[in-house]
Amino acid sequence: MQVPGPIEYERATSVDHAVGLLERLGEEARLVAGGHSLLPMMKLRLANLEYLIDINDLHDELGHITVSDDEVRIGAMARHRELLESDELAAVFPIFRDAERVIADPVVRNRGTIGGSLCQADPSEDLSAVCTTLNASCVIRSSQGERVVSMEDFHRGPYETAVGHDEILTEIRVPVRPGGSSAYAKVERRAGDWAVTSVGSAVWMDGPTIADVRVGLAAVGPNTTGIPAISQALRGQEPSEELYAQAGRLAAENCNPATDSRGSADYKRHLADELTRRTLRTAVARIGQH
Repeated sequence: MQVPGPIEYERATSVDHAVGLLERLGEEARLVAGGHSLLPMMKLRLANLEYLIDINDLHDELGHITVSDDEVRIGAMARHRELLESDELAAVFPIFRDAERVIADPVVRNRGTIGGSLCQADPSEDLSAVCTTLNASCVIRSSQGERVVSMEDFHRGPYETAVGHDEILTEIRVPVRPGGSSAYAKVERRAGDWAVTSVGSAVWMDGPTIADVRVGLAAVGPNTTGIPAISQALRGQEPSEELYAQAGRLAAENCNPATDSRGSADYKRHLADELTRRTLRTAVARIGQH
């Protein structure tokens, strides 16, 4: 039977308390909320910790989803189920509901959090692609105060983030811009599995033309940072199937998938192409429905 090594357990009662525990206990301490990423790693002894800090009591402090005219603020303890069920969030960014519908299963969605998903920094993680697509920023707190970093700076590589050992991710901030919408699509081997390939697209229109567009990928290499080549190619153009096809080709060219048990690199590039076309088409259609 796979079991974790022996650990000491602490339960944080506030963000400041959690930060204080991280400072006092050092680099061998980790935070746990849903635990769906950390606990399996502990069972396999891929994560050998001395201390586990439970932050589930921080949900009242960090579980908010606040939508305003110019920004959406999501607390790091907001659970997948809450993101899925928020009509207010879906009205502004339908990409969240698209993604949450294909994340794992109800058991995981009831406990897992957006903060845990982002901090795991798995290249196949759905919400990392969503937040990259939306040009989100992450708020990180330490005893010295808060700092805000972009998604590009937050994810430093596979399973590596900008959050220090004595810091905690507290909030995700997403700018709201007029004339926009978004969509997410994922191919998986079975329901709730990690993506073979997934794509998020966000489009903003100025009349009949595209004012801006961002595309984020998952499971096709470490680079999911908005794909500037697609943004440059589509700005100022009128939406069309030819334009979506061009964006799909650029997505395939700008990813770096590996051949593995989920599929060949060529198959994943094909999916990046096709899913980019689909999500752009859906995002533009949703703008027309507003």
